[in-house]
Amino acid sequence: MQPIRANITRALPVGSRVETCDNSGAKLIKIFTVVGLKTVKKRISSCGVGDLIMASVVRGRPDMRKQVVFAVIVRQKREYRRPDGMRIKFEDNSAVVLKDDKGNPKGTMLKGPIAKEVTERWPAVAKIASIVV
Repeated sequence: MQPIRANITRALPVGSRVETCDNSGAKLIKIFTVVGLKTVKKRISSCGVGDLIMASVVRGRPDMRKQVVFAVIVRQKREYRRPDGMRIKFEDNSAVVLKDDKGNPKGTMLKGPIAKEVTERWPAVAKIASIVV
């Protein structure tokens, strides 16, 4: 996992339900932890674009439901600022389901655009992306 240059606003707190944009079999996942986030005690942790999360599958194929999966946030509605001053926001919140915490995606194709910060941090997800913004 590489560092991110942009200062990304963390827009999705623990407990959020996020749609997936890949063909892994999961449709809707619920975030229950953000991996590697160090924060103040008793604070509700949040995640943003490029963060690794652990989530449970709420809706999807019957064999995928109720499973714990790793995922990466690839889009968020809340705008964030890039180092060059540009502000980026997407139409929806979306994630990609991973096979393991190394960053290998479970699906073989991604629907819609993904953020450039994700491609810097997760090269395996970048390989199957069709549009990078």
